[in-house]
Amino acid sequence: MTSYSDDIDQLRRRRDAILACGGPAKIAERHAKGLLSARERIDLLFAEGTFQEIGMHVRRGAGSPALDGKDIPADGVVTGTGLADGQMVAAYAQDFTAMAGTLGKAHAGKIVRLMRHALKNGLPIVSMQDSGGARIQEGVDALSGYGEVFYCNVLASGVIPQIALVLGPCAGGAAYSPALNDFIIMTRQNAHMFITGPEVIKAVTGHATTMDEVGSAAMHASVSGNVHILAEDDAHAIALTKRLLSYLPANNEEDPPHAPTTDIAFVCDTGMAELVPADITQPLDMRAVIAHLVDGGDMLEIHAGFARNIIVGFARIEGIVVGIVANQPLEKAGALDIDASDKGARFIRFCNAFNIPLVTLVDVPGFLPGVEQERGGIIRHGAKLLFAYAACTTPKITLIVRKAYGGSYLAMCSQEMGADHVFAWPGAEIAVMGAHGAIKVLYRKELAAATDAKAKSAELIERYREEFASPYLSAGKGYISDVIEPSETRSTIALALRMSLNKRELRPAKKHGNIPL
Repeated sequence: MTSYSDDIDQLRRRRDAILACGGPAKIAERHAKGLLSARERIDLLFAEGTFQEIGMHVRRGAGSPALDGKDIPADGVVTGTGLADGQMVAAYAQDFTAMAGTLGKAHAGKIVRLMRHALKNGLPIVSMQDSGGARIQEGVDALSGYGEVFYCNVLASGVIPQIALVLGPCAGGAAYSPALNDFIIMTRQNAHMFITGPEVIKAVTGHATTMDEVGSAAMHASVSGNVHILAEDDAHAIALTKRLLSYLPANNEEDPPHAPTTDIAFVCDTGMAELVPADITQPLDMRAVIAHLVDGGDMLEIHAGFARNIIVGFARIEGIVVGIVANQPLEKAGALDIDASDKGARFIRFCNAFNIPLVTLVDVPGFLPGVEQERGGIIRHGAKLLFAYAACTTPKITLIVRKAYGGSYLAMCSQEMGADHVFAWPGAEIAVMGAHGAIKVLYRKELAAATDAKAKSAELIERYREEFASPYLSAGKGYISDVIEPSETRSTIALALRMSLNKRELRPAKKHGNIPL
């Protein structure tokens, strides 16, 4: 009969074997490549001593003769909960040192159990993806496991924030779980994500390509739009994850972690007006406006390298967490195109799901014209932006900085699309179209009869702006809340936000709307 101390010794031996992952040699190989082990990643995310592992001793089930005698510590995935900068979070990290982190039925079962635990307890979930994909030796059991994970991703969508860190290979069906998350953070080196790699593409299509072209972090962050934030390495990715979590509620029943200042600082910011070029045809840098508007000039930008004609990100204004959506005139004159519409709509819907107020900064000439845009479905994609804003019930504050023309005026959250407050700077133009194009329609005969066409054109442009585009016309009809000085912007928006935090808006009962995907 063994003593109780023998039982404890056995437990410690088992734990030590599991904590060693795939062994010192494999971990050393990862370090040489600048990679951390799964457990090192978990340790970086959570405060020391707070990680509580779930399923450490799980092993694969029977039925895979090819794996007989194969030891896979923790079945290749570390799962559990802990405190990340004071916030309770659920997380899992795939262990590439244990059979390449491949997913089998037990591996998937651990992830699913953790996700269901996170759902029941209202915890954000962070996944660290680093896997060779489905475990071929387990056949359809591995595919079944992936299906269960995907199903849970959808159950959790809109209930708890889901953040995927792609820190290694993420190929084939494995890429769909990150794609079903709210955010993907991916490291520049050592990580790749694709459905079919270069070899398969060449075999099927005959087209030779490279991993950089189809699966690199840089490509996904700038071309495909799959990646929301680029990280330099594992440690940076985890630091970015903590920063992102700092703006998010734990679940959809909680408010964001607002930290309102005791008193709103009614400061006159004269520098804001200096950002506006004297010539309305010259582009304004919207990032400079954002820097003056948000606390400390600090915004966590999302999708920074993708669809750069629109800016989205998280910030605080007098301590209130907000989602920022802003046109960027430095790119494509700030016009809305297919990618910008998708980017904006996805971000707006996330903010709505998690009770985050929206601040929209408008300087938009319209939707981007072009055959490619029309054939690519700009009508359908642009409608996503309209749908997202109209469906959003969180506080919505809009500022028209310079111009808002035609349908793009509506698509950037006008009062008619549900904005709670719409403010405009005194030089803003709100009209069906810009002055240069409009006068050719309205004053065609006068222009044709003019002896000095240039002088006449300038005169008519001013007349058009006064008669059809002045913000005071919109204010007079009640379409905007107020015309404000640029120097008053931060104080005005901060006060409007503070007064809107108790907003409650009921909508007709329905299963869900049918967004034009």
